Amino acid sequence: MGRFKKRHHDDEEAVALAIGLRAAAQGAVTGIEESSIRAFTKVVQVMPARLRRRVDALRVVTVPSVEGGGETVEAGVLTAVAQACRDEERLRFSYTARGGERSARHVEPHGLVSLKYRWYLVAYDLTRQDWRSFRLDRLDDPRGTGERFRPRELPADDASAFVRAGSGGVPVPHTVEALVHAPAAAVRARVGPWATVEEVDEQRCRVRMTSQTLDWPTQALGNVGAEFEVLGPPEFVDFVREWAARFTRATRS
Repeated sequence: MGRFKKRHHDDEEAVALAIGLRAAAQGAVTGIEESSIRAFTKVVQVMPARLRRRVDALRVVTVPSVEGGGETVEAGVLTAVAQACRDEERLRFSYTARGGERSARHVEPHGLVSLKYRWYLVAYDLTRQDWRSFRLDRLDDPRGTGERFRPRELPADDASAFVRAGSGGVPVPHTVEALVHAPAAAVRARVGPWATVEEVDEQRCRVRMTSQTLDWPTQALGNVGAEFEVLGPPEFVDFVREWAARFTRATRS
């Protein structure tokens, strides 16, 4: 058992070394690009075939970024996700959201991005039926399901552009929709001209708002002072849940 653990540890170190050398060769560390290229080539040449496949998976599916990248996750997590991207294999993992909530995810992985010294996975979330980017340092226990999939069209020029849009780059407008249990006239008086309010019946109305962030629609619906149901999009459902969990924690004695 000890020998197996040592071999596993050595394998992870070898893959991590190759990843670091490749990053340096691409200019992540200035002044040593040529030496890193030679070292990277030598390391990969003497690697067993199983490790070369893991390093190659990273090369194929990783999108570099001019902001720089870094290894902020375990090499085993990184290579497992990269192989699923390369093999077009559905992936399951546990994910911790920004507010601390954990959830099980089932995705179709598209590609890896290194941006602002973090690694991201861009994938289609099968439960939420929408594209998502996941920080790898918040991702645990990635495992392939053995299910292959046909790649979907990414709603961006590439994976890097998709992550930038959600990480402080060009804001992507959100159109949110909710069913509010209050008369339309009362809701219009609260949200003003920044929303479209359609009467459903005397006591309910449908509200639509478009915003660069999800904070304002959440605040606006909270200020209405009535029960409401979030109809979409999926990211707004997640956002409201995160707010609700944070407020619930704030009221605990």
